[in-house]
Amino acid sequence: MNIQTFDSVWDAISETPEQAENMKVRSMLIQALNAWIARKGLTPAEAANALGITQPRVSELMHGKIQLFSIDKLVSIMATAGLHIGSIEINESAAA
Repeated sequence: MNIQTFDSVWDAISETPEQAENMKVRSMLIQALNAWIARKGLTPAEAANALGITQPRVSELMHGKIQLFSIDKLVSIMATAGLHIGSIEINESAAA
């Protein structure tokens, strides 16, 4: 039996390395937005108003419906919330 190991769940379930990296970025952005909502103690309706999106979209965000959000949309929502990306760590893979 051949056992594979992966650095992240996204590496394991994505069809391509590019798709895995995209999902990792979206996941981090969604986590940041959900942490912001929790820190502010916002209800979904309040979060929708603050973020300029509908309450169903907030629900999708809070339930981790990652496939429904593009990186561009998540960055736009973050900017509306006053959140900014402070730094990005980029590592070269050993295979590169």
